Amino acid sequence: MKYFKNHLPLLILVFCFSFPIFSQNVTTKEVARLKKLSQQVTIIRDNWGIAHVYGKTDADAVFGMLYAQCEDDFKRVEMNYIEKLGRLSEIKGQAVLYNDLEIKLLIDTEAAKTDYIKAAPWLKKLLNSYADGINFYLYNHPEVKPALLTHFEPWFPLLWTDGSIGAISTAGLSTGELKAFYSGNTDKVAYIEREKDVQTGSNGFAIAPSKTASGNAILYINPHTTFYFRPEIQMSSEEGLNAYGAVTWGQFFIYQGFNENCGWMHTSSNVDVADMYAEKITTKKNKLFYEYDKKLLPVIEKWITIKYLENGKLIPKTFKTYATNNGPIMAKRDGKWISLKSNNRSMKSLEQSWVRTKAKSFEDYKKAMDLKANTSNNTVYADKEGNIAYWHGNFIPIRDKNLNWSKVMDGTTKATQWKGLHDVSETVHSYNPINGWLQNCNSTPYTAAGDHSPKKENYLPYMAPDGESFRGLNAVRLLSKGTKYTLDKVIADGYDTKLTAFEVLIPSLISSFEKNISTEDALYNELIEPISQLKNWDYYAKENSVATTLAIEWGYKLDKIIQKVYIDEGEMDQVENTRNFAKNALPEQLIPQLKMVVDELKIKFGSWQIPWGEMNRFQRSSGEINLIYNDGLESLPIAYGPAIWGSLPAYKSSYQDTKKRYGFNGNSFVCAVEFGPKVKAKSLLAGGNSGDPKSKHFYDQADRYRKGQFKEVLFYKDEAQKNAERSYHPGE
Repeated sequence: MKYFKNHLPLLILVFCFSFPIFSQNVTTKEVARLKKLSQQVTIIRDNWGIAHVYGKTDADAVFGMLYAQCEDDFKRVEMNYIEKLGRLSEIKGQAVLYNDLEIKLLIDTEAAKTDYIKAAPWLKKLLNSYADGINFYLYNHPEVKPALLTHFEPWFPLLWTDGSIGAISTAGLSTGELKAFYSGNTDKVAYIEREKDVQTGSNGFAIAPSKTASGNAILYINPHTTFYFRPEIQMSSEEGLNAYGAVTWGQFFIYQGFNENCGWMHTSSNVDVADMYAEKITTKKNKLFYEYDKKLLPVIEKWITIKYLENGKLIPKTFKTYATNNGPIMAKRDGKWISLKSNNRSMKSLEQSWVRTKAKSFEDYKKAMDLKANTSNNTVYADKEGNIAYWHGNFIPIRDKNLNWSKVMDGTTKATQWKGLHDVSETVHSYNPINGWLQNCNSTPYTAAGDHSPKKENYLPYMAPDGESFRGLNAVRLLSKGTKYTLDKVIADGYDTKLTAFEVLIPSLISSFEKNISTEDALYNELIEPISQLKNWDYYAKENSVATTLAIEWGYKLDKIIQKVYIDEGEMDQVENTRNFAKNALPEQLIPQLKMVVDELKIKFGSWQIPWGEMNRFQRSSGEINLIYNDGLESLPIAYGPAIWGSLPAYKSSYQDTKKRYGFNGNSFVCAVEFGPKVKAKSLLAGGNSGDPKSKHFYDQADRYRKGQFKEVLFYKDEAQKNAERSYHPGE
C-alpha cells in the first residue's frame, strides 16, 4: 500500500473539484449544461422496471446510469460512499468509529483526489459524468433528503474501484485489533466486527459449445450478496458500449454481466493479496523509528479526525496513526506492532473494471486481465466465439516461495518485500479445457474443470490457498454428467438444492444414535422419529421437507470448525474438516444437539415437524437498508438452503427476535447468457429492482424468486422499446 502523508495544496483541490452544490446554490449556467447533457441520454424502463440507458458517448451512458440508479434507490448509492469515505460515524455514532478509522487507514481520500487529477481524459470524462448524474438527480428531486452527502465529487469512484461487496483486504486483521491498538484498551467504544465465514461468495459456470444444445457457449452468473446490494441495468453508447448485468449501487460499470461479445462472472477469491508485518519499533529522543534493512527509519505519523454523532451533535475524535514502508499499523500482537501491506484501491483497478465491459473478443478480455489490478475476484468467462476461461485471482504479488505468507512476516528485512506482480500467465488459470465446462463456487481452482483442472503442484501456495467447498463438490457432480445444455438446463443445475455436507454428517449421527441409544432410553423415544426423518431424507432442501429443517438447525449447533470456509495455507478446508469431524465425533457432539433442535421447535411452534418452507421465509416489508422482520407480516416460503451446506442457490437466513428465519443474503441477481449470432439471456432478482415500496417493481419478482422462474432479458433496444413502460431523458 502506498501510504500518502502529504496533502495537496488546498488551492489545487478547490480548483479541480469546484462543482456547484445542487441542494443549495446552483447556477443557471450549470443547470443549462446538465439539461443539455440529459438530452443526449435516453432511459427506457421495461416492464420489470429495469433501466436501459442509451447515450451518445460512454460518458453520457454513465450520466444516465447513475441518474437511473438514484431513481431506484438513492439511499443505497449514498450509503456506499459514506462508508468508503470513512464517515459512517457521522450518522451511526460511536458504534462504527473504528470501522471508519480502518477505512481511512486503508482507503486514502487524498490519493483518490490525486488520481483524479492525473486520470486519462477518457476516464476523467466518466468520473465527471458519474458526479453529474447523481448531482443532477439531487437537483431535480429536492424532496430527497440525503443522510449526509448533499454533493458527490468526481473522485468518489476512485475510493472503491473493483465492485466487490467487501472490497477490503486486511490479511485477517480485525477491526477489534485495530480498536485495541488505537484506544490503548481504555476506550470502551463498541466496534462492529467483520462477520467471518459468511458465504457471500458466488457461483460461476461456463459451458463450452461442445456441451450445449445450440453449439453456443453459455455463462451462468450467480453472485451471493446481501439482498438488494446490486440492481440490474443496461448501459449503451455509440462508442461501442453495450453492457448488461449487475452494477453495485453508486458504481458506473457493469460488475457482473455481459455484452454482445462476451460475459464475465466474478467469485470471491482467497488469493493472498495482503500481508501482515511485525515491526521492530525503537524510541529515540521521544521519536519513533522502525528497523528496516539494518537502518532506523522514522515512523510515519498521521493525525486522523473522525466525527461521530452523539445526542444530535457531531463530536470530533482525533487519532494519531502510524505507518512504516509496509503500510499502516493496524494491531499489536505478541508485543509487536503489526503493519498491513495491501492494495485496497487503485486507479488501474477502476480502469480495468471499465475496459473489460467493452471487450470484443477473448484477446480483448485477456488484455484487460493483463492490467493485474483486481485484488478480490476470480473470473469465469465465456464468449460468442465459443471460448470459456477461468482466472483465479488477478493481482498477485511475487514473494519468496519458501515462506508461508499467511503468517506474520518479518518487517525488518528486504527478504519479505513484494517483488512486483506475477504475470497472468503465471497465475492459476484454465482456457478451453477439453471437458467443456468450468466452475468456481468459492472453491479451489484445482477442481475448476474436474479432472482437467490446473494442477496444484504447478503453482505457488499463496496463489490459491482456497480449499474445496460443498457447493464446489455439487457443481462438479452436476457439470461432469451434463450434456446438451440450454439456458433452462443451466439454470436447473444452478438451482440444485442438494445439501452435500449432510451426506457426510447425517450418517455419522444415525450411526451414533443406533450404537449408543438403547430402546430403553427415554431419549430414544424422543428422537427416533426425527432420526427416521433424517435417515429417509434425500439431502435436498425442499419447502415441504421436515428433514431439511432438522438438518440445517442441527448443523449450526455442531462444532464451528465445519463452518470454516476461508482457509490459510496449510489448513484443512471445510470439506476435510467436516469429514474429519464426522469420522471422529463422539455421541455427545451429535445427539444432544439434535435434541436441542427438537425442543426448540416444540417451544416455538408446538411441534418439531416443521417443513423448511414454513421456517425459511422471504420478506421485504420496507425499503430500509437494515430490514426489520416480523412474523406477523406477509412473507413467502423459500426452499433453498444455506450455501455453506452445499446448496447451489444460496439463501442465508437468520432469526431476528422472530420464530421464523428470514433471508438476507444469497441469490440476488442471477443470470444465464447464451452467446451466438444473437445474445439470449434470462435473469432474476430478489424482490424487484426498485427500492421504493410504492413502486410496483419493489416486489414484482418475489414470487418468481421463490420459484426460480427467470424472466427474459431484453438486451436489444427494439426489445426494450416493445416492452417499455416509460421512455424519457433524465430530469423529465
